Amino acid sequence: MSIPVPHSTLPLGGRHLVLGLSGGIACYKSAELLRELTRAGASVQVVMTDAACHFITPVTMQALSGLPVVTSQWDAREPNNMAHINLSREADAILVAPASADFIAQIAQGRADEMLSLLCIARPVESCPLLLAPAMNREMWAHPATRRNVAQVLADGALLLGPGSGDQACGEVGDGRMLEATELRDELIAFFQPKLLAGKRLLITAGPTFEPIDPVRGITNRSSGKMGFAIARAAQEAGAEVTLVAGPVALATPRHVRRIDVQSALQMFDAVLPLAPGFDVFVGTAAVADWRPVTAADQKIKKDGSGVVPTLAFTENPDILASVARLNPPPFCVGFAAESQDVARHAREKLVRKHLPLVVGNLGPATFGRDDNSLLLIDAEGERALPTADKLSLARELVREIAERLGRSGSPA
Repeated sequence: MSIPVPHSTLPLGGRHLVLGLSGGIACYKSAELLRELTRAGASVQVVMTDAACHFITPVTMQALSGLPVVTSQWDAREPNNMAHINLSREADAILVAPASADFIAQIAQGRADEMLSLLCIARPVESCPLLLAPAMNREMWAHPATRRNVAQVLADGALLLGPGSGDQACGEVGDGRMLEATELRDELIAFFQPKLLAGKRLLITAGPTFEPIDPVRGITNRSSGKMGFAIARAAQEAGAEVTLVAGPVALATPRHVRRIDVQSALQMFDAVLPLAPGFDVFVGTAAVADWRPVTAADQKIKKDGSGVVPTLAFTENPDILASVARLNPPPFCVGFAAESQDVARHAREKLVRKHLPLVVGNLGPATFGRDDNSLLLIDAEGERALPTADKLSLARELVREIAERLGRSGSPA
């Protein structure tokens, strides 16, 4: 078959995937998943079981993929009549979504009596990984036979994506529903990222802090947290165990990342310092307030018409980054310097003052709330600019930089 050339600059560019559909109502999600995979740059060959064809038509999947859908092991379109061999040799991975209870049982038992299971059994295991996205009723997922079969396919080298939990088509609620299309797309993107930080533990702060003046007002800044959340996602993609301490932001937690929510700088300090000794890397992305009001009013401070403006007294917040850097031994500390001018000078002063191995500088007003950024990496040897790009791309570049420095030093500290 002629495989379309994928767009190499996209996150799945250069990847050719086989998307398998087994029987289940979740097949309706597979059409959107196919769209998400192709938008991410992949070329996708669809293979459907006979049961899947009862839920969604091959015509739909062919229209979305641009390739003929394979439904039978007797498909004679292949010159050698061996589609189950040819398709697996061309693929970077096989993703079965939905993977029904029956299909998982077939793979666990090594049965190959129809095209999709035959393809999975015939694939070269070392070069064509198998990923399964379970989709079934909650009782089917919890059944001892399913649990045994899942354990067997995992032992045989397959990777499980999900399942999720929530409302099911039958009207029940619980575990067993297939992950959403965007979740599966992101799992595939993460799967193909180099595991540069495998075995490492990263602690990351993100977002602003909020320093209360009274019950309804406070002092904060315009940091959206997007850069810190992107770093958390990129580090998890690279194989790290990630804990994210987040100030008040409206962002979804990256998959497989542990999140701790805080409000004030003191709360962030109290969350970070006890944890930091157990981590290999600390990335202080958060825009932490330098000062807070000495006292916060118990009730809203009201304007009384007298024209007298309340006077606020401030005290300095503890320096989270410097405190982590002073640990003995410290994790590898990466500081962020969000400046309004003279980024290189201020970032280098921060590097020296806090005894850091690496500081990342940027112009705060030019990046707060935006989806893109440009960064300046500064260390004792010099500086290197990362030109404007989306924050996830920059985060992946920063992760590569951190991994290289960890490898160069031979240890995190």
